[in-house]
Amino acid sequence: MQQWEYFITPLPVHTPGVILNNWGKKGWELVQIVQHEQGGSVAYMKRQLDAEAVDE
Repeated sequence: MQQWEYFITPLPVHTPGVILNNWGKKGWELVQIVQHEQGGSVAYMKRQLDAEAVDE
């Protein structure tokens, strides 16, 4: 069974692609971007856990 870890990061208005590409290179997959009513947005990311991390 696959197990995941999750991460939430703010996305700057002027460089969201840079942030998403940096996390993507580290194995994180974008799940969703949510925009807040007050402005700004956050990205919800996930990546599969390593087999060693699952055993903990």
